[in-house]
Amino acid sequence: MQAFELTILNWIQAHLRCGVLDAVMVPVSRICDHGEVWILLAAILLAIPKTRKLGTCVACGLALDLLFCNLALKPLIGRVRPFAVNPTVSLLIPPPVDASFPSGHTQNIVGTTASLFACRKEKWVRIVCAVLMVLVPFSRMYLGVHTPLDVGVSFVVAAALVMLVYPLMEEADRRPAVLTRTIAVMVVCSGLFVGYLYLRGDTGATAEDTANYVSALENAWKLTGATLGMLIANIADRKYIRFETQAVWWAQLIKLAVGFGLLLAIRAGLKAPLIALLGGSAAIAGGVRYLLVVLFAGCVWPLTFWWFGRLGRR
Repeated sequence: MQAFELTILNWIQAHLRCGVLDAVMVPVSRICDHGEVWILLAAILLAIPKTRKLGTCVACGLALDLLFCNLALKPLIGRVRPFAVNPTVSLLIPPPVDASFPSGHTQNIVGTTASLFACRKEKWVRIVCAVLMVLVPFSRMYLGVHTPLDVGVSFVVAAALVMLVYPLMEEADRRPAVLTRTIAVMVVCSGLFVGYLYLRGDTGATAEDTANYVSALENAWKLTGATLGMLIANIADRKYIRFETQAVWWAQLIKLAVGFGLLLAIRAGLKAPLIALLGGSAAIAGGVRYLLVVLFAGCVWPLTFWWFGRLGRR
C-alpha cells in the first residue's frame, strides 16, 4: 500500500470525520452493499420493452465489472484493507473480509449510473447519476475500507466497460441477435471462470485468502446463474413471449413495486432451501437462486402485465 494513499485516508479521518457525515456516508455506502440488487434492477429493466436497452446496458456493464473486478482482480491481487494497515481507524461498518483492490462498491455504482447517464437524456437523471458516482466511492474511503487507488481503478475500469458496451447495445437495437450473442458470451466466460476456480482450488495460506476465494466462487456462480437466466429470457422474449406493456401511470408504479418486492422475497426465501437441497453448497445454491430470480423477472412476471394494463380502463 502506497504512503500517499494512507496520507489521504488519514487526512479524511482527521479533518472531515464528523457526526453529520458519519450519518450520511454509512447509508450511502450501503446502496451497493449487495450487488445483486443491481442485477435485479437490470432484470426488471430487461423485462420492459421501453427500458430494455437501458437494462441490457446495465446488465452487461455489471456483468463485465463483476468478471474483471470481483472475480479476476480481487483474488489475484489480494490487497489488504487499509484498516488492517492502520488499526487506529474507527470503523462505522462491519469490517469486510475480502480483498481491498479493486472496490466492488465503486464498480457497481459506476457501472450502473454510467449506463443510466449514457442512455437517459433527462438533466435530473444525469445529475443524480453524477452525484452517486462521486459519493459512493468517497464513502468507501471515508469509512476506511478502501484507498484512493482501490476506488480510482474501479471507477476507470467500470466507466471504460460501459463505454465499450454502449455502442454494442446501439447495434443490438437494430439487430436483436447481437444482444443474444453478447449475453451468451457472458454466460460462457462466467462458466469458464467457475471452472477455473474449482481447478485452482483454495490455495490461500491465511484466513483472508480463503475468504477471498470463497467470495470469488460465490460471485462467479451468481453471475453464471444471472447471465444464463438473461439468455433464456432473451430467447423466450424474441421467439415466444409477447406481453402487454401499456398501462396508466399509477398501474405502472404498482407493477414495478410489486414486481421488485416479489423479486426480493424470492431471492431471500430461496436461499436456505436451496442450500439445504444442494448439500450445503452456498456457491452453487447462489447460482441456481439467481437463475430462478432472473427467469421470474424476465419470463414469469411479464405474463401478468396484461392484467395491470386493464387497471384504470373503462
